Amino acid sequence: MSRQSRYPSDLTDDEWALVEPLLPPVGSGGRPEKHPRRDIVDAVLYVVRTGCSWRQLPAGILDSQSVKAADTVGRDTRGYDAGKKVPGRKRFIVTDPLGLLITVTVCATSVQNRDGAKGTLLGLYLTSPTCRYVFADAGFAGRLVGWASSTLRTTLSIVREPADQKGFAVLPRRWAVERTLAWLTAHRRLAHDYERHPATSEAMIRWAAIGLMTRRLARGGRPTVRQGRRPLAYQ
Repeated sequence: MSRQSRYPSDLTDDEWALVEPLLPPVGSGGRPEKHPRRDIVDAVLYVVRTGCSWRQLPAGILDSQSVKAADTVGRDTRGYDAGKKVPGRKRFIVTDPLGLLITVTVCATSVQNRDGAKGTLLGLYLTSPTCRYVFADAGFAGRLVGWASSTLRTTLSIVREPADQKGFAVLPRRWAVERTLAWLTAHRRLAHDYERHPATSEAMIRWAAIGLMTRRLARGGRPTVRQGRRPLAYQ
């Protein structure tokens, strides 16, 4: 099936037709294959062509956050998250491996992760056509993985907690997007959802992300240092 090349190093349909018969047959050894062979070949050619490391291949990280909604938020655009016991709205964001925001959608907290994330992944597909590998937590497992693969040609990789994990542990990839959510909620306007329309809430999140990225660019990537409380001056 014909497809659009995502990088100059990607094989064309004619080139793939020549290479595919030369690959070992499926099941001839090794672990079971998780990804389409053409994507694997394109990824190898991308690394050879650009010289980047595997960890720097374009990827996104998906997560959600439930926040309380103010009284100004209409009842038709808010709900109740029974799992986290939060009435309000839910934010779905995708970041790059550095934690920089790529796309965001806002909906009622009553919407399940596997349903609400579809709009976010679709936005990623339209705005970042080169990002076709996304990490997410176990809350996004299930039919969303198959939908992303068949509809958007995007691989949704679920990062699960170890079975023997006790207490808090930093999980691969997921910490970056969770750190971004913490950055966003440090903005007073985003601590709760005060916006009447979800689109306005999404715009506020984008503005906060723009401010974060601008400060890091201006300061050469150095993190922002919060100023502590100043001591009272007694006369």
